[in-house]
Amino acid sequence: MHTIKAAICHAFGAPLSIEDVHLRGAQAGEVEVALDAVAICHSDITYADGGWGGTLPAVYGHEAAGRVRGIGPGVTGLAEGDPVVVTLIRACGQCAPCAAGRPTGCETPHDGDHGPLSMPGGGKLHQAMACGAFAERVTVHHSQVVRIPEGIDMAAASLLACGVITGVGAVVNAAHLRAGEDVVVIGAGGVGLNAIQGARIAGARRIVAVDMSDGKLATAREFGATDGVLATGDKPWRAAKQAIGRGADAVFVTVGAARAYDAAPRYLAGGGRVVMVGMPHSGDESHYEAANFAAMGQAMIGSKMGEAVIRRDIPWMVDLYGQGRLKLDELISNRWPLDRINEAIADTKSGSARRNVIVFG
Repeated sequence: MHTIKAAICHAFGAPLSIEDVHLRGAQAGEVEVALDAVAICHSDITYADGGWGGTLPAVYGHEAAGRVRGIGPGVTGLAEGDPVVVTLIRACGQCAPCAAGRPTGCETPHDGDHGPLSMPGGGKLHQAMACGAFAERVTVHHSQVVRIPEGIDMAAASLLACGVITGVGAVVNAAHLRAGEDVVVIGAGGVGLNAIQGARIAGARRIVAVDMSDGKLATAREFGATDGVLATGDKPWRAAKQAIGRGADAVFVTVGAARAYDAAPRYLAGGGRVVMVGMPHSGDESHYEAANFAAMGQAMIGSKMGEAVIRRDIPWMVDLYGQGRLKLDELISNRWPLDRINEAIADTKSGSARRNVIVFG
């Protein structure tokens, strides 16, 4: 049992509290990791604000990298000291989705209320999203960990745990984008920039970024967008279609806003597909005219965590990063210590940050 510092959510919408908590070591099938970095994802913020419910008190954080410090019985392929990425994708390997090669859809529940974290007096402390990585250390299932090469910057590596695989994976795994197809990406935040990178890597002909901010559209061009359209304009889908010369083959909605989903089909060409990446709050609804989808042969595709298989996808993304073909360092807006996590969250909420990263040590 270790005593570590963690950022705890005691009440939805309230600032996180830095406290000493207990973390047990690795049991059968588990790995203990001392973290070097954890990025702040909008999913963490939505949970902490109560947008998706959940149990409190809780430790959020799920986009992390560090070094192995403990290995439970039955775990192979890892050694103490190995650098690793830690993800929230926990896969039993036995259920139907896992057997079909879709670990993001694993049906085996995880009981975060009775996980490796506890309060100093023994009280319950929820390990959110099977990670609880707003902390100095984590103990997670071995399926959540991927070894990475020595020498990679750990803050950059942490982004591979969620934001990068979610954006790039939506393009290559969910949309199965073919070279020469045309793309619209709604939202040029962290995940949107990675969808843009994914489209560039996959060989898209035109990549149109749509956002509320001129500054974000300029950044989108740095990551591979060929065109930018302000979402605040009148009927922005017309400007996007003008830039492409037709409708888009794939529209990626990377923001958690129901109104963005309302507009998404308007950007499509016949036979195109809307890829649903961003997660609105529970209860938010979008509306479509179903006959249009049927008549035009269009589709809507859900994309959870980019439908990633982490031990397949993270290594090739690391290799592209090493070649300079995948941007990671440029995604980092700022690095913060754990005791300033509330400032980092506020900065993320402002919409100006690509990714804020908490660094340890």
